[in-house]
Amino acid sequence: MSDQPGTPAQGPGARRDDRSAAGQQDAEPVHPWQGGTMTGRGVPADRYAAAPAQAEEGNGRSHDRLRPRPLERPEVDPAQRHAFARPDGVSGSFDPQRHGLPPRGIEQAPPAPDALVQAFGRPPHGSDPLQRAPGEEPMTPETEPDPALWNSGDRDPWRNPAAGAILGPPAVAEPQSGDDGDREPGPLLSAREVLFGRRVHPRALAILGVLALLVGLAGGFLGRITAEEGNPLVNPDVTLAEVDQGASDRPRGSVSQVAQRVVPAVVSIEVRIGGQGGSGSGVVIDGDGYVVTNNHVVSMAADTPNAQVSTVFHDGTRAPARVVGRDVKTDLAVLKVEVANPTVAQLGDSDKLKVGDDVIAIGSPLGLAGTVTTGIVSSVHRPVRLAGEGTDTNAVIDAIQTDAAINPGNSGGALVDGSGAVVGINSAIRTLGSGGEGGSIGLGFAIPIDDVRRIAQELIRTGTVRHADLGVNVKSVSDGLADGAQVQNVRDASAAAGGGMAEGDVIIKVGDRKVGSADELIVAVDRYQVGDRVPVTVVRQGRELVLDVTLS
Repeated sequence: MSDQPGTPAQGPGARRDDRSAAGQQDAEPVHPWQGGTMTGRGVPADRYAAAPAQAEEGNGRSHDRLRPRPLERPEVDPAQRHAFARPDGVSGSFDPQRHGLPPRGIEQAPPAPDALVQAFGRPPHGSDPLQRAPGEEPMTPETEPDPALWNSGDRDPWRNPAAGAILGPPAVAEPQSGDDGDREPGPLLSAREVLFGRRVHPRALAILGVLALLVGLAGGFLGRITAEEGNPLVNPDVTLAEVDQGASDRPRGSVSQVAQRVVPAVVSIEVRIGGQGGSGSGVVIDGDGYVVTNNHVVSMAADTPNAQVSTVFHDGTRAPARVVGRDVKTDLAVLKVEVANPTVAQLGDSDKLKVGDDVIAIGSPLGLAGTVTTGIVSSVHRPVRLAGEGTDTNAVIDAIQTDAAINPGNSGGALVDGSGAVVGINSAIRTLGSGGEGGSIGLGFAIPIDDVRRIAQELIRTGTVRHADLGVNVKSVSDGLADGAQVQNVRDASAAAGGGMAEGDVIIKVGDRKVGSADELIVAVDRYQVGDRVPVTVVRQGRELVLDVTLS
């Protein structure tokens, strides 16, 4: 066994022998704390070298002792040594705070660009090591720092370290709108905040007070003037009649509403022959400028070369007119006026009229254009003979009787129902004065629009109208029980002669319409067209007979 330090033992056997020898000898025990530094297995360093000698004295031979194995130190990378080695002149574990030493091999980055230095660098002659937001001032000893969040009374679990964990909704940022119009309005100020909360500048409050005072003065001044001017109306000694406020509302179908729609379609007709003239009314029935009126209104100018016929519309527009055609047996005529886009009346259905229906008469009575009167239908299918003095009119009409005020000048005007449709052409009145000079007594007569439509269409097409004729002369008779039209004579080759009608027969029905007079026979026959085969009921020697007559 070698005495050199670091020499390994000879093997496991030598170690066992050494242990047995040590156990047999009476050696002084060795304690770890007795002098020197601990090495090996607790043997003091100053006695480590004497251990082999003692063994030899006790046993008479030399024994090897275990020595510490040498430290294996791997090679250190030069780059790591350069980065992590102690700096020059440093022997301890920590480098004392020394300034001004040269850099220890740390590579410096290249200088920043001027733009970045200008944007993010420390301001010139500035000593503040922190970069602050624009306008933020560094804290000075005079500035009292804000209390910590958890001591300020605010409760923000995101910044309070003592707040407990709470499971809440996702922390999603609310979308921000760049448009000022999308921002929600702020809270409104109350009167107390405006006056006493110091939220409004005192000068603004003073201006508002002055404006309110001026408005009050102006209102009081105007109120005084109004009260003085309207003193008779508010005089407590005067009692005013009550007015229904709802009555001023004009529902659709009222007289005013109907008049506004129909009056533009009614015209005034003026006829002049030298120094003489006449007037009447007319209704525009076609967009081409056709106007229907009574024959007796224009008959005086029909055959006179120098006669002038003109129409005057509701807005004052005057236009010349020419006679297209006229029918003396129905007292109707059609004029043509060259105007652009006239207002055309809507024609109704006269067969649907019932006694008691409201009607409106529109025309130019006594030269007063646009006159509107109201009334009701007092009778229908009233045979009325029209004998216009000074005209060639000799007609019997199946008239609509009304109590609406109709006066001279209303002839040719419109009789309108509650919906605004024209149901008749006003033609005649019944008066109490001599010569027909009296005014309205509540008995007016209009030609049914169904007959007017048929006659006007025929006049526009051909200029004349063909009427069916029975070919008899009759008179009105009554036996106290029944009325009728008695045949006075039968013309040769007439429709009555062909149907076997004889003198003395009393006609009591034509078709399904009863006949009670001579005028009623005329209107009953006129409802049919030429060539129609019509059953005619007659009374002959007390017996009723039905004769089939083909109208000629």
